[in-house]
Amino acid sequence: MNIKITGKDVKATEAIKDYTEKKLERIQKYFDEEFNVNVTIRTEKNLQIAEMHVITRANTYRAVTEHKDLYASIDKNIDILEGQIRKAKTKRDRINKEDSIRVKELAFTAEEKPVEDEILKTVYYDIKPIAPEDAKMKLEEMGNAFMPFINIETGKVNVIFKLKDGKNYGLVEPEI
Repeated sequence: MNIKITGKDVKATEAIKDYTEKKLERIQKYFDEEFNVNVTIRTEKNLQIAEMHVITRANTYRAVTEHKDLYASIDKNIDILEGQIRKAKTKRDRINKEDSIRVKELAFTAEEKPVEDEILKTVYYDIKPIAPEDAKMKLEEMGNAFMPFINIETGKVNVIFKLKDGKNYGLVEPEI
C-alpha cells in the first residue's frame, strides 16, 4: 500500500500521517495486490475536510467528508471506502459464481440430451470448373464422400458423390 498525504491550508503532521496509515490498514485486507491511496486534507472555515482516493488496478474508490474534527473526518472516510470496496467485491464474487453455475448448467444439459436438427460443422470447398469425369477422379484422390464443382459443360454447380455400393457415383445437377 502506497500512501500519499497532502495538506492544503493545513500541515500534514506526523500524528495525522500515523493515524491515517493505521486506519487504512482496515482497507488493506480487501486487496491482494499493491494499491495507492491519495489523501488530501484541507480546512474551509471551521470545517476539516478529508478526501481519500484508493486506486487499484481494477477500480478507484473515493470518499470526501467534512467534520469539525479532522480525525473524525478520516474515520468516516475509512467507513465509506470500506463499504464501497466490500460492495464491489461482493458484486464481483456474485457475478463469478453465477457465471460458473451457468457453465455447469450448460455442460449438464448438453450431456442429458443429444443435439438434433442443428448444423454442427461447416466445411468450405474451393469450387473450380471441371468436367464430371475429372471430378470423379479428384473425388477418388481426395477420399471424400462428395465433392462440389462447377460443371464445365453446363456452367452450373454440381455435386458428385460415391454411392453406398462403393463402386459407382452419383451426380447432383440443378434443373434450372
